[in-house]
Amino acid sequence: MGIATVNPATGETLKTFKPLTDEQIEEKLATAQSSFEQYRQTSMEQRSEWLIAAAEILERDKEKFAQIMTTEMGKPIKGAISEAQKCAWVCRYYAENAPKFLADTPVSTDATSSFVRYLPLGVVLAVMPWNFPFWQVFRFAAPALMAGNAGLLKHASNVPQCALAIEAIISEAGFPQGIFQTLLVGSDKVEKIISDDRVKAAALTGSEKAGASLASAAGKQIKKTVLELGGSDPFVILESADLEAAVSTAVTARMLNNGQSCIAAKRFIVADRIADEFQQKLIEKFQTLKVGDPTDENTDIGPLATPGIVADIDRQVRETVSMGGKILIGGKPLDDRPGNFYPPTILANIPKGSPGEIEEFFGPVALMFRVANIDEAIALANNSEFGLGASGWTKDEKERDRLINELEAGAVFINGLVKSDPRLPFGGIKRSGYGRELGVDGIREFVNIKTIWVK
Repeated sequence: MGIATVNPATGETLKTFKPLTDEQIEEKLATAQSSFEQYRQTSMEQRSEWLIAAAEILERDKEKFAQIMTTEMGKPIKGAISEAQKCAWVCRYYAENAPKFLADTPVSTDATSSFVRYLPLGVVLAVMPWNFPFWQVFRFAAPALMAGNAGLLKHASNVPQCALAIEAIISEAGFPQGIFQTLLVGSDKVEKIISDDRVKAAALTGSEKAGASLASAAGKQIKKTVLELGGSDPFVILESADLEAAVSTAVTARMLNNGQSCIAAKRFIVADRIADEFQQKLIEKFQTLKVGDPTDENTDIGPLATPGIVADIDRQVRETVSMGGKILIGGKPLDDRPGNFYPPTILANIPKGSPGEIEEFFGPVALMFRVANIDEAIALANNSEFGLGASGWTKDEKERDRLINELEAGAVFINGLVKSDPRLPFGGIKRSGYGRELGVDGIREFVNIKTIWVK
């Protein structure tokens, strides 16, 4: 696939970009390294000023940036504006908190003075996905830049204008030229870039396949990586749950970003006694969702990002049904219009071994499961290769504690929507990746945690 803006609502190719040549990549790597050598000497106060300026640009031009996101990957415009605002939040968060997070930590030993100092690593490569094309980048860039690192962004090939806009924001904010650069390259160039001695580490958000490829290439060079990969998040609803709140949140949890979110609720695991009522209410709410033009503020579900994603979802649904699954609503691509549209869909009676049981569904498809009790619920929730997020619904304290302790995930939200928050560490376990973004843990991933001992 080339590097291009293809409007997923119409299928129209709006703009194409030439990938960088090897000579241009070398020039950018050299610029990144020389910029880092200077930038690492800047004060925390100066970096904070620049990052706050970036936040102000994001807030000032949020509608413009939202339009780019919506045009390139189909995100409903309301969600795109919110995404730009959330990027401003993460910039302000690290501008305000990084000096505290990276302050020397004194430790009492046999030395006259001993402490831990956090120093930047150097040039860090970020390989980022299209689904949250601004947020994924800024949640990497804000802590990386505050820590004194330089950033290279290899963004998904279908969101090049987002990638260039982010570089422009960071430049306009006052950061030194070359400290954050976009590389318009295909995925075939990533291994060579991570192998370059000037690149010290890498972060990737994306598919398992992409994560394994990057981790393998970095591992050969003994370089640090942080991976945030796929998820098949369980949404567990027990008998004592507030059913109305659970249903309402379930719709948002599945349909956010047209269902294209790693931490979207995908498997709805419901206690038998309330399953019929939950299922009926969920169907009713799905029926009210408006699918259409993502630039229309009344649209709930826009197009999926690429034709390939529609084809993948269609295959997964058809295979699950052919093995015995049942479609309760939706279930077929919307071919009565141009663009990559798939309707809100619910699958039930999901057979063992089917895609509905074992694969991640990256689109507006909810998977319904029924369980007799909390033991079955936890076992089914954990019966997955993924472990990113989990949502549990109960009013019972003992059940709450069991869900917190026993659900295998990087985050467990009780009676709420799984979401990322600058104040909390974000990441997964199992095949959902390793390492953490956000919070104090996120900024300490790409630093040299240096022990200092003085006598």
